[in-house]
Amino acid sequence: MGTSMEGDCLSCIKYLMFVFNFLIFLGGSFLLSVGVWVVVDPTGFREIVAANPLLFTGVYIILAMGGMLFLLGFLGCCGAIRENKCLLLFFFMLILIIFLAELAAAILAFIFREHLTREYFTKELKRYYQGYNNTDVFTSTWNAIMNTFDCCGVNSPEDFEESIFRFINPGEVVPEACCRRNNHLVEVGFSNREECLSGSMLYRNNKGCYSAVVDYFEMYIYVAGALAIVVLTIELFAMVFAMCLFRGIQ
Repeated sequence: MGTSMEGDCLSCIKYLMFVFNFLIFLGGSFLLSVGVWVVVDPTGFREIVAANPLLFTGVYIILAMGGMLFLLGFLGCCGAIRENKCLLLFFFMLILIIFLAELAAAILAFIFREHLTREYFTKELKRYYQGYNNTDVFTSTWNAIMNTFDCCGVNSPEDFEESIFRFINPGEVVPEACCRRNNHLVEVGFSNREECLSGSMLYRNNKGCYSAVVDYFEMYIYVAGALAIVVLTIELFAMVFAMCLFRGIQ
């Protein structure tokens, strides 16, 4: 009787693990497909992504996540359905490495949380932002942020006072990325570029990027936190299932 119950329990774990990992496999395949499509797309979307550092980085993060999920799902499905101890052990080790890496990232984020303050970003902006040098990753990233969120500086346009930007461009109060745009159906142009660069508040974005980005991502931050907890819980259960199936296979 006991042996029969153990066999039924093992069979249940086996098929639960297969279904669970098949869903992971499908998710990884979808992310990989989206990432590859964006990279090789011949219709011009690739150029748009390449011109925006945030989107460019995001595409490769999607590719990496898709590849990782694809591999995990494949190993988990094969290991469960074939009852292969070697594949199950490899799956367990891979999940464990990912789990520990996520845990380390959370600890590092807590330790270096002071690097996410307004003061830190303002100091970095004053020290490194150059305005028009798009070959500089720091500058191009800030330009992308200010253009995307219609903001200027970290706290306000006054952040550019006594900055390297003002030293390089003494005739401009704020960079072009801070200027307001007229969004028409046919073309996008500045409301008044010259007045904006000279410091007119009417033709520039006056909201700081720190507030703009936090406001935009406020809901997503809580969703991301909840998802992180769910993912860590799933990973724990995946490791437990894999090890139970590993130990139960004769």
